[in-house]
Amino acid sequence: METKEDYIKRLQTQLDQWKAEIDRLKAKAEQAEASLRSEYHQQIQALRARQDAARQKLDELRRASEGAWQELKAGMDKAWNEFHEALKSALSKLK
Repeated sequence: METKEDYIKRLQTQLDQWKAEIDRLKAKAEQAEASLRSEYHQQIQALRARQDAARQKLDELRRASEGAWQELKAGMDKAWNEFHEALKSALSKLK
């Protein structure tokens, strides 16, 4: 069974990787044709909003007691999966 500390470390690592991917998307958007740039920036803005929400959930988890963190884990997993799917979708559209 994964400990709270290990779970938080794993999520933080994933969040850092996603940030790097979003930064790469932003760089691609800057290189895109003007007609597509606006769409790319909207996608990136939506991803950043989801990223911020995931970061807030992670902060909640950090503050949770040892007993309560397991209850929060299900919500975290759901938020993480939703963010991951949104990122994959954006990556496929912006390539």
